[in-house]
Amino acid sequence: MTNTTPSPREQLSRQLAEAVAEALRVDLARQDNALLVVSGGSTPVPFFEALATCELPWERVQVTLADERWVPEDAVDSNARLVRAHLLQGPAALATFVPLTTDNPTPEQGAEAVAERINGLAWPASVVILGMGGDGHTASLFPDSRELELALTTGAATVAVRTPSQPQPRITLSADRLHQAHRHLLHITGGDKRAVLARALSGDDVRELPIRAFLACPLATYWAP
Repeated sequence: MTNTTPSPREQLSRQLAEAVAEALRVDLARQDNALLVVSGGSTPVPFFEALATCELPWERVQVTLADERWVPEDAVDSNARLVRAHLLQGPAALATFVPLTTDNPTPEQGAEAVAERINGLAWPASVVILGMGGDGHTASLFPDSRELELALTTGAATVAVRTPSQPQPRITLSADRLHQAHRHLLHITGGDKRAVLARALSGDDVRELPIRAFLACPLATYWAP
């Protein structure tokens, strides 16, 4: 007999999808378009798939990313590819997706054009969904990045990022731009991430654990083992 009981992570993904869909509905009742900012990686895949099944006026929803690797959109590790494959499906394919890359060879060359795209969206965002790494990074705000200080302080929409711990250059929305949202949600799984979050909550050095830049938003945390 097949066990059809959803796992805790699947249940969490459904709860998060319902919360995000309701937030978008609330904002779309009072404005023409609503912006959703999502993060990449493996954690949000079941959330993307759950959200794609939610009933929404998707043609009025804008979607962009918190950050991206500077790789072609069809690359295996492209966050844009992930969003197109798992979120922009079925009715959700009607959403307007704004990627964070250009044809320029480096993020430094493409950052201004990407910023222009981002500035044209329906800010403040309805929802910004953040992830978090084991080093406390969120978006591409890495503790070891030489651009971390800039990303934490600039008023620009985007920052090109090069980080010793990461193989590819990246582009990220700045902390200032990520703060421009009605709601901030943190989606994490596993005991290790829970321990990192607890550590972040017990201190205030943003450069040690960049997720701390968002702990006072307030930040609603969605966690499962």
